[in-house]
Amino acid sequence: MPIKHTIKLMLLSTLAFACMNATVKYLENINAFQIVFFRSLSSLFFTVGFLLKHNISFAGNNKKLLVLRGLAGVTSMSLFFMSTKYLPIGTAVSLRYLAPIFAALFAVLFLKEKIWKLQWLFFLMAFLGVIILKGLDTQVNTYGLTLILIASVTSGLVYVIISKIGKSEHPVVVVNYFMIISTIVGAVFSINHWVDPVGWQWLFLFLLGVFGYFGQLFMTKAFQNAKTSVVAPFKYLEVIFTMLLGVSLFSEVYTFWSLLGIFMIIIALVLNTLYKSKKDKKTKISAK
Repeated sequence: MPIKHTIKLMLLSTLAFACMNATVKYLENINAFQIVFFRSLSSLFFTVGFLLKHNISFAGNNKKLLVLRGLAGVTSMSLFFMSTKYLPIGTAVSLRYLAPIFAALFAVLFLKEKIWKLQWLFFLMAFLGVIILKGLDTQVNTYGLTLILIASVTSGLVYVIISKIGKSEHPVVVVNYFMIISTIVGAVFSINHWVDPVGWQWLFLFLLGVFGYFGQLFMTKAFQNAKTSVVAPFKYLEVIFTMLLGVSLFSEVYTFWSLLGIFMIIIALVLNTLYKSKKDKKTKISAK
């Protein structure tokens, strides 16, 4: 597949995720768990349909890991949706992208992977971005910041669990478990906080799943057809697209300090991705 087509897929993916983020912000009056419920339920139409069409078993082979991935995933998603009630949507998305750092730390503990010395510098740079974001930008809500940081930690745990699962499961089986568990959790926890959607809100609740599914689909195809070092940096365009939507649709304001903090986080994570990919490639070559 030509590299231009791969980049186009990543751009479509990041735009789809940005639209999903903006939709969550638009549904501010809807309870976070209710959003989780509709986001997951609408995605199930796609995952279940795919598995039935291709005659793939729903059960999977690593049930405990699949359930654990689903629980960690729904925790991260719920906390992210909650945080958008207190933070500008672009800020919440950029902080959620701290997940690869926590994933690297979890991988050291559980998968015995190695963190290269220069990576610690990138991690420090990213956390300095968080400190600037919170310490110098008085608009950043402490409760919202706490929610999104915990969401990043649990999202990092998801990465490690998926790595542990490896290629033993079909990707759609993994996603389907996640959606089923999220639908159940969202339904149970939204019972006492249910808000009846009105008018266009019904459509936007359904679109959450549509944007989420196609964002995931385009991203998966892009990673399957090109090197991670080429594709991964484009993923952070989601932050920029989301910020633009936040400014244009919700009149969000970003101070100099918040923009500086976000910029430091993104640059640190892009550098970490490129460096780790380069080191992993050298390790594989030397192993041969």
